[in-house]
Amino acid sequence: MSVGYEVLEATEGLTGVAVAAREQPDLILMDINLPDINGLEATARLKASPQLSWIPVIALTANAMHGDREHCIAAGCDGYLAKPVMKSELLNTVATFLANTTPASAAS
Repeated sequence: MSVGYEVLEATEGLTGVAVAAREQPDLILMDINLPDINGLEATARLKASPQLSWIPVIALTANAMHGDREHCIAAGCDGYLAKPVMKSELLNTVATFLANTTPASAAS
């Protein structure tokens, strides 16, 4: 379901951080429950890098209990979507974040 977007995929946190560093995507949908480092640790690593910190990270997670949204935002995520997510909600969120993102290369 790329809907016109180029989609890159990583199934582990460390791989995702490496792909982000190499590809400099405009947006990251971050699963919080990953097999190696969790998505919050991966997000912290991304946000700690001056070359990657500008990339919006949206937590996309089954963690939908009271306080989970706030926990993800406090950990550095820029947005939060609870699974299962409606296709329209996902596409609207992606479009909103992309409209408000200026890549580091364009900002300099």
